[in-house]
Amino acid sequence: QVELVESGGGLVEAGTSLKISCEARGPPGTTYAMGWFRQAPGRQERDIVAAISRFGRTTWYTDSVKGRFTVSRDSAKNTMYLQMNNLRTEDSGVYYCAADERNYGADYYATTGTMYYWGKGALVTVSS
Repeated sequence: QVELVESGGGLVEAGTSLKISCEARGPPGTTYAMGWFRQAPGRQERDIVAAISRFGRTTWYTDSVKGRFTVSRDSAKNTMYLQMNNLRTEDSGVYYCAADERNYGADYYATTGTMYYWGKGALVTVSS
């Protein structure tokens, strides 16, 4: 079983930056493709925001965050990060970390939205 633990959420003002993290705790030596999904206030759907392949070779971003957000990973720590710059109020929501053991590119996960393991979410609130 894999446990995903998010950290770093909080309340920030529009135009500022925030970095959230997700640690994957699973069998030693296992590497995961990982992604960030956002559930906006009042919505049930979780929309993928960014994804990174197992070894970091490929990344994917939804259009609204391109140029502002950067997804990265520290494979030695099995940890994924999302650096969010120039935050907007519409970036607010619960950010869920997801992980998958398959070796697909980041585009695959963006297209299918299918990842097997999920964290409990980190709340990010951007005030105007």
